[in-house]
Amino acid sequence: MTDEITLCCLLWARPGRERDLTAYEDRVLELLADHGATVVERVIRDQPVDTTDQGSAASRTTGRAVDPAARTDDHPVEVQVYRFPDQGALERYLADPHRVALAAERDRVIRRTELFPVRPRPRADVLSRPNRRPFPAFTG
Repeated sequence: MTDEITLCCLLWARPGRERDLTAYEDRVLELLADHGATVVERVIRDQPVDTTDQGSAASRTTGRAVDPAARTDDHPVEVQVYRFPDQGALERYLADPHRVALAAERDRVIRRTELFPVRPRPRADVLSRPNRRPFPAFTG
């Protein structure tokens, strides 16, 4: 049995701070290697939140304008998956003095964080299923 920990982190920016959130994460994620951790995946939302009535799925459905402040909760700006060798490595990363020194910047740009353990699933499990059907195309 391994002590390895895989975590998923969802990050929401304060209004207008999406780029600042990404810049902050660029800095703190560099510290992971010092603690034996690796970034498995990091994805950044490529579409800004649509704050106009035009183009909003909710407004197309209801015909009403959607409050832009409420819309920022819909999706995180970043989703990260990282792997630590053990709980001690995670704790050392969280207490890293370089990371702690950036706490004010973090508070300035990050509005909400969700961090939770996940279990990797080998792609072969998904791809080798008998009678596998492709995902349907997404339509808007």
